[in-house]
Amino acid sequence: MSRIGKLPIQVPAGVDVTIDGRTVAVKGPKGSLSHTVAAPIEVTKGEDGVLNVVRPNDERQNKALHGLSRTLVANMITGVTTGYTKALEISGVGYRVQAKGSNLEFALGYSHSITIEAPEGITFKVESPTKFSVEGIDKQKVGEVSAKIRKLRKPDPYKAKGVKYAGEVIRRKVGKAGK
Repeated sequence: MSRIGKLPIQVPAGVDVTIDGRTVAVKGPKGSLSHTVAAPIEVTKGEDGVLNVVRPNDERQNKALHGLSRTLVANMITGVTTGYTKALEISGVGYRVQAKGSNLEFALGYSHSITIEAPEGITFKVESPTKFSVEGIDKQKVGEVSAKIRKLRKPDPYKAKGVKYAGEVIRRKVGKAGK
């Protein structure tokens, strides 16, 4: 991980980075995020709007935290400039999704419909009854909400019905052999 940690982080124009002790706050056109880096790791601001993440020594734990901290800060900068999107698809007879205000309502073959409320900082975009996306500036939160939605009806390995990520390949199983 130290190879990743050594790379400097370029801060684009229009993004303001504030370092207060171990807390790094990033403010950009899409919003603001903050993160507290792990104890031995330090983030320094260099000239020309470049951030450097440094570790005190080469212990195994510090090497891992070095790469992690650098990636988390870089993801925050990407989030406030371009944002993150996770596209999902629904397949199956009668399976569909529709937007109800800022929430999503799913019909997934259960006796009831399931409503998912959008957490703070997350927006849903429905393209069709079987395609939708989760958008936001926090990569971790976008992935977490997407995984929670996918968990409502995981893709079935026999018929590939359910909620899956766009482009996800479901390994199909062969059904039982008839007589």
